[in-house]
Amino acid sequence: MAIEIPVTEARERLAAVVDEAATHPVYLSKRGRRIAVVISAEEYERLLEAVEEAEDIADGEAALARVRAGEPTIPWEQVKTDLGL
Repeated sequence: MAIEIPVTEARERLAAVVDEAATHPVYLSKRGRRIAVVISAEEYERLLEAVEEAEDIADGEAALARVRAGEPTIPWEQVKTDLGL
C-alpha cells in the first residue's frame, strides 16, 4: 500500500519517509500533484534490472527481425577473430 505526503511534510519527517519506503512506495506531492516517489534501494535495483531485461529482449527481437528480413550476418569465425578468440 503506497502513501502520499506533501513535500513539506516529507522534509520534516525524512527519517520516517525512508523507513516507510523500505516496505512500500511513498509518493511526494506538491500542491496536490504527485511529483516524486521514494522507494527502497532493493525495489529500485529490481526495477532497473527489469528495464535492462526488457531492453535486451527488444534488442534481440530487432536483431532477429533483421536476420529474417535477409540482412547480412557476421560469420562466427569473424566474430572470434574480432574478439581475439
